[in-house]
Amino acid sequence: MLKLTNRASLYILVLLAPLVWGGLLLFTHFVPPHSPFVYLIFFMLLGTALTCTLSPIAYFIGLRFLTFRHYRASISHSLRQAVLLSLCVIINLVLLSLHSWNIFAVFITLIAAIVIEVISLARK
Repeated sequence: MLKLTNRASLYILVLLAPLVWGGLLLFTHFVPPHSPFVYLIFFMLLGTALTCTLSPIAYFIGLRFLTFRHYRASISHSLRQAVLLSLCVIINLVLLSLHSWNIFAVFITLIAAIVIEVISLARK
């Protein structure tokens, strides 16, 4: 099994982020949104781009500013945090595209993400 170090994982994410953002840009430029499958691909590309962008940011914030005794910054923690934040953004965008979005949806998705993060940190 291949075990990547934090530095190698960060390099991969930093190199992958502009590629995925470019793919998302090309996808939205050349493919018209006519079917639900196109929307699914768009949200998958957006989620991947957001995760690749937010993971290094979460890692460096956790490394520099969160110096608790029980919390040690790792790429798996930052990847989980980036995925949760990306899911919050995507859920709100899906609700907005379905014309079902309101301000309470933002609070509910953020509270759900915070609860999931607290539970996952409490398990360790």
